[in-house]
Amino acid sequence: MTLTEPRLTSLAHGGGCGCKLAPAVLQDILRGLPAAAPFANLMVGTETSDDAAVWRLNDQQALVATTDFFMPVVDDPFDFGRIAATNALSDVYAMGATPIFALAIVGMPVSALSTDTIGRILQGGAAVCATAGAPVAGGHSIDSVEPIYGLVALGLVHPDHVLTNRGARAGDVLILTKGLGVGVLSAAFKQGRLDEAGYAALIGSTTKLNTLGAKLAGRESVHAVTDVTGFGLVGHALEMARGSGLTVELTAAPPLLDGVEALAAAGVRTGASGRNWASYGGGVDLPADLPAAVRDLLTDPQTSGGLLIAVAESEAPALLDLARADGFDRAAVVGRVVDGPARVRVLA
Repeated sequence: MTLTEPRLTSLAHGGGCGCKLAPAVLQDILRGLPAAAPFANLMVGTETSDDAAVWRLNDQQALVATTDFFMPVVDDPFDFGRIAATNALSDVYAMGATPIFALAIVGMPVSALSTDTIGRILQGGAAVCATAGAPVAGGHSIDSVEPIYGLVALGLVHPDHVLTNRGARAGDVLILTKGLGVGVLSAAFKQGRLDEAGYAALIGSTTKLNTLGAKLAGRESVHAVTDVTGFGLVGHALEMARGSGLTVELTAAPPLLDGVEALAAAGVRTGASGRNWASYGGGVDLPADLPAAVRDLLTDPQTSGGLLIAVAESEAPALLDLARADGFDRAAVVGRVVDGPARVRVLA
């Protein structure tokens, strides 16, 4: 990187999964699309806002396909590439699949960034894909006003072992594998208020692959899975509630990343948390006395967040042990699924 180059985050109006269109806006856009024609091999499409599309190849294999890209959440180009790639691969893991290869999506302001900086972004993404055992086999690049990087990610899973966000059952316990607060940490970073420990927490969480998802495929006790990203914990729990036709109850005290609580109490938040809340369409019940800072954490956009897993209550302890053995030390029970209308209820 040359000394004359601007900070990556200064070139973007938003960063990470906070760039995503708000749920209500996305729904309005998709509402105008014609219904997809029936395809016998399309196992998962857009019906319940799941994490990826799934196409049955044969009796033993289904192809999981997704794409994810965004603008910089940090200034280090290698870290930006790592975060974007980890986030994209997460959707494959959330469906229970193992990544097989990826294609890079690259949009860069070539008049503002050197080829060395752009190359470091791509190297960061390729490094994560190599760790996942999935080569970056190609891609497409354009000259754009803001820096954009991400992946088309493809994976394989047995057709009988596909995980979706719509299979939760009444009585299931909900487990979240990563702490919340990525949006708060990234906002503090852009404001120059994030210390070294906070930055380490941000990078450590957003570059940890959700490989646990592939290990959940075929476990009869696991009924639904989604990854928590730009719509926040409440938003993705609401998608699970609507897909499953049940009520999701969430604790008001989920696990947080280091430093997040103090920053939130000091008023650090993202604009996306408010947009998320406004987009839930009245599908969420909050305690009347819930502090605004807590609501903001529950709606905080998570870049490369954890998996939200609906599992039979009897198997929840074993699943927590599995997650922690896989390096998810913040994994915790954050709620449960109960009979009732398709909505989210936050408990005091």
